[in-house]
Formats: sequence, C-alpha cells, structure tokens
Amino acid sequence: MYSLSISEDAKLDILDAFLWYEEQQQGLGLKFESFLEAGFNFIQNSPLLFEKKYNEIRVHYIDKFPYGIHYLLDEESVKVLAVFHTSRDPQNWFERI
Repeated sequence: MYSLSISEDAKLDILDAFLWYEEQQQGLGLKFESFLEAGFNFIQNSPLLFEKKYNEIRVHYIDKFPYGIHYLLDEESVKVLAVFHTSRDPQNWFERI
C-alpha cells in the first residue's frame, strides 16, 4: 500500500465541499467525506489504475459525487494536490504542482 498525503490546498477543497453539502442537507457532507475516504483508500491500494490526465497528474473520480481526486504518484507515495468539482477548469489548479 502506498502512503498518502493531502496538500493544504486539497484539505481546503475538501472543507469547502463538505460545508457546501452540509448547507444543502444535513449529513450530506458526511456522506461526501465517506465516498472521498473510499476514493483515497482505492488510490492507496491501486494508484496506477487511474490514467494520467494532465502531464503526470492522475485523477480518480469518486462515486456518487461530481469530484475528482487529483494526485501525483512516485515510487512509494501518493500526493493529493486537489479535490475538485468536475465542472471546474483544471487550469485553476496547475499552480499547485
């Protein structure tokens, strides 16, 4: 299993999404977090399954929510750069690399 780290920017992405979903319906933010956690676990176990979308950045789209986990992979670890809604322009997060 690969180690996984989450950048500070990605943590803010997660918090923003969580708060937005909680405003829509109480408990929906927690549901989002559970699907996100499942996505992180899947990436840790099988990071090569997901194709490179932007240079070396891979993306795993989580179930039930329109969000992608954008990450870099090296020999032993996964670095999550962003957790973005699928409607956002990827150019917005290239500066995070």
